[in-house]
Amino acid sequence: MANIFSGFIVILVVLILVLFFTFVPVGLWITAFFSGVNIKISTLIGMKLRRVRPGRIVNPMIKATKGGVNLEIENLEAHYLAGGNVDTLVDALIAAERANIPLQFERGAAIDLAGRNVLEAVQVSVNPKVIETPNISAVAQDGIEVMVKAKVTVRANIDRLVGGAGEETIIARVGEGIVTTVGSSKTYKGVLENPDSISKVVLDKGLDSGTAFEILSIDIADVDVARNIGASLQMDQAEADKRIAEAKASERRAMALAREQEMKAEVEAMKAKVVEAESEVPLAMAEALRNGNIGAMDYYKIKNVNSDTSMRDAISKGSNESNKNKEK
Repeated sequence: MANIFSGFIVILVVLILVLFFTFVPVGLWITAFFSGVNIKISTLIGMKLRRVRPGRIVNPMIKATKGGVNLEIENLEAHYLAGGNVDTLVDALIAAERANIPLQFERGAAIDLAGRNVLEAVQVSVNPKVIETPNISAVAQDGIEVMVKAKVTVRANIDRLVGGAGEETIIARVGEGIVTTVGSSKTYKGVLENPDSISKVVLDKGLDSGTAFEILSIDIADVDVARNIGASLQMDQAEADKRIAEAKASERRAMALAREQEMKAEVEAMKAKVVEAESEVPLAMAEALRNGNIGAMDYYKIKNVNSDTSMRDAISKGSNESNKNKEK
């Protein structure tokens, strides 16, 4: 009976030790203790109960302590529970401390929770970044298109990272400034001869206002001459005028053809009336003979006149055909 009781005690002790080491990260506590981080066992147990992985909090805390940054364990845990990247935030705070950049924990946490990479922001603040714009098309006053590519050197502005515009806004504003500057040039030759005038004018516009960056310099990397926009527009206008004139001419031709067809129809109608009238002539003459209005001699005179007229028509047609043959 004593053996069974002692065995039960041993099993109970083993279970207690297993549960203790499961809920209490003793190894992590020992590491933190010898690293100079004062953290209680109860704090680690509370993290476990709050479903926070203690390693995600304690290891960055050790890193911050060794890096000379004083942080509170509660602030790191709160940032973790808010969905922030604790490790990246601590790296950024250490980098800012080394670079003598004033970055408080609250500001860094806000930047991280805003969706920006706070470590990259600190690095860009120390080592400025070069943003290369795509080819920007601009047209001078003489109608020549110029393709400009610029390189913008920027430095992160820590105070404006929360709520400040990003790189896309910088590129858009620089492009707008280039288009405006080239458009105010009288000739494209002036742009080619003095491209730094573009960067000076654009830089004086204060394009970094409201952005998360501070523009240090704008350098024109390449300037190429493209199309003659003015000549192309004139050619397009001439082509459009030509098409309008052709359409109007076609309309006039169609109206003329329609009028010709109407006249032909009228002529045909008149011919039909003449034929109809001529068909009534023999009847009228027969009626006149019967009634005694004309005599036989009058009838023969009319026939002779018709014959003479037919002969003259035949002679005139023959002479016309001979003249046409001579001309050929």
